[in-house]
Amino acid sequence: MTPEQVAKARSRRIWLVSVLMTAVALLVIGIGLNTGKLPVSPSGVIRTLLGNGTAAETMALYDIRLPRILVTILAGAGLGVAGMVFQGVSRNALADPGILGINNGAAFGLMIYISFFVDTGGQTALWIPLFAFGGGSAVAAAVFLLSYDRHRGLLPMRLILVGIAVAAGVSAATLILSLRLDEDTYAFAARWLAGNVWGREWIHVWALFPWVLAAGIAIYTQSAKLDLYALGDELVLGLGQKPTRGRLVLLALAVALSCACVAIAGGIGFIGLAAPHIARKLVGPQHRYALPIAALVGVNILVLADTMGRSLFDPNDIPAGIMVAALGGPYFLYLLLRKKNIR
Repeated sequence: MTPEQVAKARSRRIWLVSVLMTAVALLVIGIGLNTGKLPVSPSGVIRTLLGNGTAAETMALYDIRLPRILVTILAGAGLGVAGMVFQGVSRNALADPGILGINNGAAFGLMIYISFFVDTGGQTALWIPLFAFGGGSAVAAAVFLLSYDRHRGLLPMRLILVGIAVAAGVSAATLILSLRLDEDTYAFAARWLAGNVWGREWIHVWALFPWVLAAGIAIYTQSAKLDLYALGDELVLGLGQKPTRGRLVLLALAVALSCACVAIAGGIGFIGLAAPHIARKLVGPQHRYALPIAALVGVNILVLADTMGRSLFDPNDIPAGIMVAALGGPYFLYLLLRKKNIR
């Protein structure tokens, strides 16, 4: 095949994958809107969204399901994009917000909050995302500082190792704080740490939306730099770029994105690990194509996990984070078994 034919075939593949992933996302979202304690038929969902539903259908969709699903959409997309940035910057296929300690930092921030503010409901609960965001950001800053060498800049391999070590220490501190909690408060913290998105409201949607939109657009504009970092620092320096400065900018954007998602949706792991791999297999390594697909994969995984968790085990809800871990754990082991092929 000529180069022109190869380019056309690749463009058709990318277009086809994008359409299929979007169709799957719409199907999964539709199933999520239809599933719950009060089943709503597909026609009922459409009728209610157009403003002609019954009072019960309107309450089920607008007050309960739609905010929850929108939070999972935003969080799934954000975690997928953030994971691709972490893997691209560190040149390590096993990097994700959980391995770098960001999820643990957010959990520590939550534990600090509920250790001093017993009331986890009402208006005071609006502070929980802020404390979780602060904890995740603080841990990320510590990991970056400990991974920085003044002569060689930010070292990708050290970034992963330091992240694992700091995550372990922060997790131990979180466990120590949890020992002084009463039974009800501990149950609340456990649900949040498990990635339970039950009870999310419109205020959580509007709190997360600007972070995902702004950070996602900013990261996408830097997709060419992510392609360069995959080729090594020597080539980046040869092209007149400063790899350390560019890495720090991209990492700051990814940290902000992942912290915002974890702060609102809870401790959800593995999406940042699996979504980039799936996206690269589908459309190749170029980030301008892979980033949107990673976002769609993250949306599909998290919305499907949440829908399965609240329908398969009715009347008991299984947190979305646990469902994602059940799917992501075997995938993580699969990647470890194939580590000799991971670059």
